[in-house]
Amino acid sequence: MPAGVLPQVVPSHLDALWFQVTGLRCNLACHHCFVSCHPKNNTFGFLSLADVESRLEEAAALGVKEFYFTGGEPFLHPQIVPILIAALAYGPVTVLTNGTVLKADWLQQLRDAEEQGIYSLEFRVSIDGFSPETNDPIRGEGTFVRAMRGVQLLVEHHFLPIITAVRTWSDADEPHIVAEFMQALKEIGYARPRIKLLPTLQIGAEESRSCGYADHDRITPEMWAGFDATQLVCEHSRVVSDRGVHVCPILIESPDSLLGQTLAQSLAPFEVSHGACFTCYQFGSICANPSSASGKDR
Repeated sequence: MPAGVLPQVVPSHLDALWFQVTGLRCNLACHHCFVSCHPKNNTFGFLSLADVESRLEEAAALGVKEFYFTGGEPFLHPQIVPILIAALAYGPVTVLTNGTVLKADWLQQLRDAEEQGIYSLEFRVSIDGFSPETNDPIRGEGTFVRAMRGVQLLVEHHFLPIITAVRTWSDADEPHIVAEFMQALKEIGYARPRIKLLPTLQIGAEESRSCGYADHDRITPEMWAGFDATQLVCEHSRVVSDRGVHVCPILIESPDSLLGQTLAQSLAPFEVSHGACFTCYQFGSICANPSSASGKDR
């Protein structure tokens, strides 16, 4: 790589497609949210069922194998259940939720749809502490109890949610915190909890809570030499919003993340020049589930 040239990710194909289905609208306003989600954040619009169906057809033609739905909070979308059911006709589906607004009838419809098809439906529930005292200062008063009730509902409907927690603690505290998480989840009936720990991303609300990235928190040409770019989500996935197709869900608010109006247009090299790119370089595909999610595994 010539001196002064920024590292670029050149996508080899598309494995996964993300949908920013509720824009940045969320019922919570978490202090560490990397995309500034908020009940009054209307900078992006909702995607309609017709929008999603059109993108699913476009993705199928390009060989996309799995689909993720995020926001904001996806379950604020009035059409989220039919949207997820539509996506299950095309491949495995994962929905990222805070778990606080789930309803039993929605989950029963989704359970029935999954059982009638060939692809799996995963839920990732964001909970950032193992108790109200550790979670609620970050995610808001009362959110721990509501999220844990959401996990209970998922388990009762025979889903095995992935609990995602952002690391806001020290490395030394991690074994204790994971053990407490496991115990809290078992106490509500989740016998074999699945937990995914995530690094903090110092953008969005988190930039105000702690600090942003320093100038030196960037991928350099020297770091890029010999690096396996397939470890990064942007090498094999894209995200759709009401504005078009973006490079990844983390950078959705960055103007340079918008790569085109079609999936084919978006398959262009992208300079990994952001601080968040540095975090992905350090930790790998922090957004995606394990790559084994290719069909039903239960």
